[in-house]
Amino acid sequence: MQTLFAYEQCMEANNTLAQDLIDERFAPDLNSMEVQDKPLLKAKKNEALSLYKKLFVNEKVSESDDARVNSVAEEALKLCHSNNKKDFNFLKKNLVAEVEKINQRYYEVLGLLIAFSDAGKSDKKNDHSNFLKNEFIKVLRKDEVLQGVLLKSNATWENNTALVQSWFRDVIKNDKVYLEYVRADSPDENEQKNIIKHIVRRLILGETVINDFFAERDIRWTEDHDIVKSLVDKTLKSLDADQGTIQLQKLSMDWEDDLIFMNTLFEKTTQIEKSNKDLIANNTKNWEVDRLPLTDRVILEMAITELINFPAIPVKVTINEYIELTKHYSTPKSAKFVNGILDVIAKELLTSGAVKKSGRGLIDNK
Repeated sequence: MQTLFAYEQCMEANNTLAQDLIDERFAPDLNSMEVQDKPLLKAKKNEALSLYKKLFVNEKVSESDDARVNSVAEEALKLCHSNNKKDFNFLKKNLVAEVEKINQRYYEVLGLLIAFSDAGKSDKKNDHSNFLKNEFIKVLRKDEVLQGVLLKSNATWENNTALVQSWFRDVIKNDKVYLEYVRADSPDENEQKNIIKHIVRRLILGETVINDFFAERDIRWTEDHDIVKSLVDKTLKSLDADQGTIQLQKLSMDWEDDLIFMNTLFEKTTQIEKSNKDLIANNTKNWEVDRLPLTDRVILEMAITELINFPAIPVKVTINEYIELTKHYSTPKSAKFVNGILDVIAKELLTSGAVKKSGRGLIDNK
């Protein structure tokens, strides 16, 4: 959704740049020694802008009698399409990279726990034995798969030792819950898990300088934050102290299928047909599609695209997922609005045969 939102903004900016080009082409030449006919230039500019706007929406038009007007309008349209293509390719490629980045953050948090234990080990003034002997920390240290992943993804924090030590000194060591833990007599398994959960949730991913560090590096951290927390929580729950093992979590159970889903949803939504945009317009009283809040429009277009192009996904599942997206990213009233619109649109698409479900997609469609 965020990538589609960004693409919509890019297209709007590219449209503006194309119109700016027309302005420039018909601006008076201030370096010319000849008298500039400003009224005529303005008239030609307006004619070219009008032609460009009609070409932009694929409206059938007659060419101007002025070859330069035609040439400039076509030049502007070519510029707009070229920039849109560049932005589309960049965002599509970046879409996958941004999702994969969540795994990187997950490994960095696990690596940071190990780095904090290293900082505790080097602190000769205070006793951090309970933390150093924590079963989860011990397993993280010896898990060969994790160690390989940390090295491969550069998530060991070896290049940020000074920063880690400052965090350990200013955040971890000053935390009341942590101090109670390291002073306790032989913490049991639950207490060991609870301190890790506390450090992750409150000190690394809470309102601290550590969380600020992640946020400054990652523009999507606000959204990714909760996913990373969930992955670490599941890793902690998988701890088998007796066997000395953990289960590293996967962001996706079937990455290849999810990759196809993401790319298809992105591509098909950017190519949504006018008839489907009209469905939105026809069911939004007193609103034109282009006047809807951009977030709501993107969500509605994504939902329609999913309904039509993914037969194995039940209609109710699609509607519920996009209502949840609306709750997180749009206005308070939007969820009810999107719910009502999607319910009507889904019924129209099913009746027309545009939506054809099969297999698991038939669930809950009665």
